[in-house]
Amino acid sequence: MAEVFISPLHNILSHFRFILTLRSEERKYHGLILFRLSSSSSSARYEDEGADQRDRRVDDLENDDSGNALNRQIYVMEATCPHLGAEMSHADIEEYEDSVVAVCPWHRYDFDLKTGKSETGLRTCTYDVQIMADPKTGEEQVWMEAPQGGRNWRVVELRPVSDEFADPPPESISSLSANGVATPHAQEATEPVVPEKNPPKTLMEWAVLILNTPNPTLKVERTRYAVHAFRTGAITSVGNKVAHPPVPPAQPPRETYMTIVEPGKIQSGKRRNKAVMLHALANIEQWAIDLAWDIMARFGPMHKDLPPAFFADFSKMALDESKHFSLLRARLTAFSTPYGSLPIHASLWDSATLTSRSLLSRLAIIHLVHEARGLDVNPKTIEKFKKAGDKESVDVLEVIHADEVTHVTAGHRWFVWMCEQQQQRQGGLEVNPVQVFREEVRRCWHGDIKGPFNVEDREKAGLSREFYDDLKGEMSYPDHEENARMTMNKTTKSAEISPEETQVEQKRGNREGPVYTDGIQEALAAVRVTYET
Repeated sequence: MAEVFISPLHNILSHFRFILTLRSEERKYHGLILFRLSSSSSSARYEDEGADQRDRRVDDLENDDSGNALNRQIYVMEATCPHLGAEMSHADIEEYEDSVVAVCPWHRYDFDLKTGKSETGLRTCTYDVQIMADPKTGEEQVWMEAPQGGRNWRVVELRPVSDEFADPPPESISSLSANGVATPHAQEATEPVVPEKNPPKTLMEWAVLILNTPNPTLKVERTRYAVHAFRTGAITSVGNKVAHPPVPPAQPPRETYMTIVEPGKIQSGKRRNKAVMLHALANIEQWAIDLAWDIMARFGPMHKDLPPAFFADFSKMALDESKHFSLLRARLTAFSTPYGSLPIHASLWDSATLTSRSLLSRLAIIHLVHEARGLDVNPKTIEKFKKAGDKESVDVLEVIHADEVTHVTAGHRWFVWMCEQQQQRQGGLEVNPVQVFREEVRRCWHGDIKGPFNVEDREKAGLSREFYDDLKGEMSYPDHEENARMTMNKTTKSAEISPEETQVEQKRGNREGPVYTDGIQEALAAVRVTYET
């Protein structure tokens, strides 16, 4: 039986649940959940343990020489419920006389953690877990049975499931004027997290509400609420298959007190100032929250066959980006520089606009170009703060970087999935993800994809060198007539493309092509400035 190395045992003693993502040699992805329970106490009491109790239980586990994963109650099962695809990361764990079951938060379907069987008649896949000592070092390691349908599976994500979150900082003294009146950039949310009138009922409705929320604090709070509700079953419908789904805005609004400028007008020389650098990063993270919600709201209705795992991945990404924004905002407060007190730019959203009609293009440009570029530059940014002796900011940036690797991984996963769907539609004719990606970049990007590259983290995320070596975008500026014809209608009332547009696209033979907008030269220039800096 083929086995997959998960982790040294001591690396999974910090939490009780882990998101576990595997990738095979054939670029297939498999999402799993690892549960680590206690051999001596009910899982229902875990959350009430203090730090000393947890430390003692960890010591007990480390000193347990049984070598049996079941004795230590470590289980691995599918990440989604086989009923309707609900995420199982927040499943309730219940103990019976002779078994332990995970209970789906959506419809209370229960699954035995050892056998995968449910009293409902459904069954999920579970995987045998073993703890084995490394023959050279003696280190205890966790291994699992390999899934079928792939070769040479490897772990590309092992991340604890946690509800811990960096809350936005309280209003600081520095945000008050001399007479004690709050300055404009100190404005906090005045609306309730859940609107009193017509509250959202589906994930799509929450996505559009959050996209239309200009206040960054409220955007974060609503993201936290919506993702938690989706994970725990308070929201049980994605809502992307309804006849008239809510329509996302062409560009998410920002607070009126924020000064939005072209990227080139934010002087690069000033970025040596730590507060300016952190403010620029916080701005990117606020747009990143919107990008995560937009890919669900915009493309969910266009691709009704997207599985629940797609929405689980990108809602998790939205929560991560909210965490990143909050962490950076807290650091800005420490520098007496409230978020919004410096100019911001919207160039990252220009790439979203340029890819607003093609999910393949969006995944390629936003997640496999822009976010992958972040993997390249983040270590250099971290090094600058280390040299400045700013340990707190270094800690924040290291958290962000680790999360961003998983975001590029998610982009790669769903890009490959889209290629697989296209291959099925073509009757099995091979669709190579590398070739498709390079073609998307050629059509939807302008200029070179420049190094130096973080080869290690790119490879960890699924991007081998064949994806990006000698890669160049050849997107040209359209003439005025073509530009006008392809302009996105910002007042559209429907997420569907009109029959007239469909006929035009079919004549062009490019149904998945990029969308050009007014001000295309400025948009492309802004995108390039953001990428290169």
